[in-house]
Amino acid sequence: MKPPEIVLTHEDFRAICTLLADPPISIPRTAERLDEEIARARLVPSSAVGSDVVTMNTRVIVEELTSNVRRIVTVVYPDEADREEGRVSVLSPLGSALIGLRVGQTIEWSTAGRAPSRYRVGAILYQPEAAETRAAGIP
Repeated sequence: MKPPEIVLTHEDFRAICTLLADPPISIPRTAERLDEEIARARLVPSSAVGSDVVTMNTRVIVEELTSNVRRIVTVVYPDEADREEGRVSVLSPLGSALIGLRVGQTIEWSTAGRAPSRYRVGAILYQPEAAETRAAGIP
């Protein structure tokens, strides 16, 4: 399966690069895979990112295609992660898989010791950049 195009804002790219400069020991493979993903990302200014793209702090409906399970999660920085609240770290396998995807895109993501999972972005419920644009009255 060819990996889908991913889009990152310049701000998200810089923040993720900073996180990856000193990743927690417990996630070396996930950090390595995320590093590979962001290296191929198309970078755009926050003002130009599509409202259908998963950026940091985006609330999204994700479908795990292997198990046919749908969840609502928010992709956050590691210090804001809370599984019970549906906030997944961008350094987690799921957060790493979702960042930069567009609604409708599917990605296959594997983690150490597990069979690959396939995730599809079902819908964006909230994206900070889109909310900021609406608040500023920009169509």
